[in-house]
Amino acid sequence: MKRISLVLWKTMLVMIICYGFMSSHAYADEQADLKPIPAWNILWSDSAEGIDNVVIPSPSNKWITVRNGDLPPEKPKDISSAWVRFQLPPDVPKDYGIYIEQIYAQHLWVYIGDRLVREINFDFPYDEQRSLFPISSEDGGEFVYLRLGTSMDRLGFHSEIKLDHYSALTRAFIFRDLQNIILGCAFLFIAAIMLICSFFLKQIQLASWISLSLLILTLGTIFITYSPFMYANFTKYGDLFLDLFDISLAVFLPTLTYFFEKIFDNGNFKWIRAFRKFQIIYSAITITFMFINQLNDYRFIKAYFFASVTILGSIMIIQFILIIGLSIVFVKRGNKEAGIFSSGFALLALMGTLDLICYYASSQKYQFFLWKWGVVGFIIALIVILGRRFAINQEHMINYSKELEFYNHQLQLSDKMEMISSLAASVAHEVRNPLQVTRGFLQLVAARTDDKNKEYMGIAIEELDRASLIITDFLTFAKPQLDEFVDLNVSKEITQIEGIIVPLATLHGGRITVSIPNDLFIKGNSSKLKQVLINIIKNSIEAFQVDGQIHIWSYEKAGEVYIHIKDNGEGIEPAQLTKLGEPYYSTKTKGTGLGLMVTFRIIEIMKGHIEFKSQKYIGTEVVLRFPSIAVK
Repeated sequence: MKRISLVLWKTMLVMIICYGFMSSHAYADEQADLKPIPAWNILWSDSAEGIDNVVIPSPSNKWITVRNGDLPPEKPKDISSAWVRFQLPPDVPKDYGIYIEQIYAQHLWVYIGDRLVREINFDFPYDEQRSLFPISSEDGGEFVYLRLGTSMDRLGFHSEIKLDHYSALTRAFIFRDLQNIILGCAFLFIAAIMLICSFFLKQIQLASWISLSLLILTLGTIFITYSPFMYANFTKYGDLFLDLFDISLAVFLPTLTYFFEKIFDNGNFKWIRAFRKFQIIYSAITITFMFINQLNDYRFIKAYFFASVTILGSIMIIQFILIIGLSIVFVKRGNKEAGIFSSGFALLALMGTLDLICYYASSQKYQFFLWKWGVVGFIIALIVILGRRFAINQEHMINYSKELEFYNHQLQLSDKMEMISSLAASVAHEVRNPLQVTRGFLQLVAARTDDKNKEYMGIAIEELDRASLIITDFLTFAKPQLDEFVDLNVSKEITQIEGIIVPLATLHGGRITVSIPNDLFIKGNSSKLKQVLINIIKNSIEAFQVDGQIHIWSYEKAGEVYIHIKDNGEGIEPAQLTKLGEPYYSTKTKGTGLGLMVTFRIIEIMKGHIEFKSQKYIGTEVVLRFPSIAVK
């Protein structure tokens, strides 16, 4: 998963850098010293009127003059056709051209004099065009006529008529929409990578990943199909581009709500789910209406426009208000992901607002482009949220795996303990009596034999005593005698065993330091607690290296008394730590493992916990925890 996220980050970064590099060049080229035509004329006319009626002056031809920088006149009602004319300068240099950036018309014919030089027809409900055509030096002083036709509400020019070198105008014409196309392709590429990667994800991660992939995919499609360049250069696919734009927008809105719901809501707000279901139903209705309208040659275009623009726009506003409002609520609750989401959404809103300010400040001549960077920032914020969520889920899965392994180990250990406990209790009782009888007879025989045989008898008695101790450990493990529970002062208990452990440590060339407050009390059995402490400290002493040291200290924390026993001995391997306390496991050559088994069992009966921390050749630290009690 980390590799997938890294690939996505690198891919998106490269795409953004390339986009910024190319857009900066495009912007520089577009800002070349393009020379606008100072004024032009517009004539509202009958759609049947031809070029001959326009070229020949007539009193009925009421041309309206529009100067460069003035607002164009609005289309009169019931008018579907218009003529625009302007005159070229007398001296036109070689390799010049005309570029008109924003024309509102479905059908466009361009004439120089009475000669037709360009014709574009949109057989689909799209009316935003831009036109570029070359002129020669022989065209100097000629009038250029543009016939505009539409079945929609807009008609006319909303930009300057630029005159310059044809190569400079071509760069402006191409780069004007290249930003949208590059950014859209980048989004499509990222979405494709994410969808491929989804085959390797687990079920719990799939929903949010697929929804983000769809968001990026639909945004990429919207960027590409939003560009007039696609309609001007691939006219026969224009209706397909319109369908893709409308479908992408219809999919984007409920997907955004679903992504928000999966990341933040977790089913707490049922009305968000209800709103998302409403969006899905409405999107399905608009897509169905779109195909019905298209199959009927766009006969229901006004009704479809009302459903897909007016109503859908209102739903979008409600959706964005709900999302940003809930994001603020989640931020106040301390949700970091909601903060990231709000930042990305705020960046999108800020860029859109700056675009609107520039648009109105420039008398509505400004071309929107900042909102695209807002979309990029918003998508990056969504990817960051998803990556963070994956990291959290991965961490949870690791923790669950560790807990499962721990409980499985405890279950296996418990089964072993149960079996060994039953076996130990029955065997120990049966073996102890014969051992005691044998020891008694050996003592009698030893009293009546010679010195050499006495030595042998002594060794035999010592081995029987050793076997008796092992049996005692078995019995203690099988059934710890903790009938008497009293209040124990930890400092007092450790002080009473110092007489045993300090000389033992000195004998092995080490020393013990003790730091125990006098006000720590626990509930337990005094003799068994001493047995636990002696077993652990004895193990530390036996692990001594050069200049062995044991530090014992204690304190109270969160209602528990902690007892630390730390040595600088040879340490224990990590693989061995997990096996401590298991039946018959010991790190010592002659050890049986019964001592630690008994220690674990006594601590368990006293409702305590034991934890080992160790590093090879550095030392081992044992941490005991018991419930603290208050003693007056």
